[in-house]
Amino acid sequence: MPASAPTILATSMGFASRGRGPYDWRPGPVFGLAIDLAGAPARPKLCYLGTATGDDPVRLAGVYGAFAGSAVEVSHLSLFPMPTVADVRAHLLAQDVVWVGGGSVANLLAVWRVHGLDPVLAECWRAGVVLGGVSAGSLCWHVGGTTDSYGPDLRPVTDGLGFIPTSNGVHHDSEEQRRPLYHRLVADGTLPGGHATDDGVGLVYRGTQLVEAVADRADAAAYRVERGPGGTAVEIRVEPRRLG
Repeated sequence: MPASAPTILATSMGFASRGRGPYDWRPGPVFGLAIDLAGAPARPKLCYLGTATGDDPVRLAGVYGAFAGSAVEVSHLSLFPMPTVADVRAHLLAQDVVWVGGGSVANLLAVWRVHGLDPVLAECWRAGVVLGGVSAGSLCWHVGGTTDSYGPDLRPVTDGLGFIPTSNGVHHDSEEQRRPLYHRLVADGTLPGGHATDDGVGLVYRGTQLVEAVADRADAAAYRVERGPGGTAVEIRVEPRRLG
């Protein structure tokens, strides 16, 4: 059963560590939410896109390991050195959830466009496939945000897919450059207003409207950031619903 409306889950959270290695993962509660938003199928299909880290096979193994023994039917679409499925459109449209990993959003967008994924993902979104992701996998659905794609000094990215016609800030509380740069870019009009997330927080959009913020930990929040008078930015805290 597809989602009841086009749905995006844009987050600064995802897998959690089991503690036995950097990619020894378990699914965080955000994945249960994504499956619920997709209509809670008995055998949910989830496709992982790791384009933002160059389809790193170690991370990919971590994804499969995280869901091993669960009801989730995991697949992946890698684009290096060539697509790993014969019919990309058919494969993605057959999913309940498409989850996009973090990394370089600039490289992700460029590679997706070379392979024509942008219209395919738009079709999936309209068809009720839940689109989700963390960090770069959050920024990509928006007009733009802040990114370390170009080096350790953050820069704006302004050519996101734009399914959500606002901006997005990720890791708002954990990376010191994020909040001040996001404020400046909204204040000077480089980016439209939008929403930011602390680590452990996600944004649920139905259509293009934010319907709620969610969190997998205490004392974390989302924020509405708008252009204010005199070239300033105004930030308003949005309290998230805690996921179990």
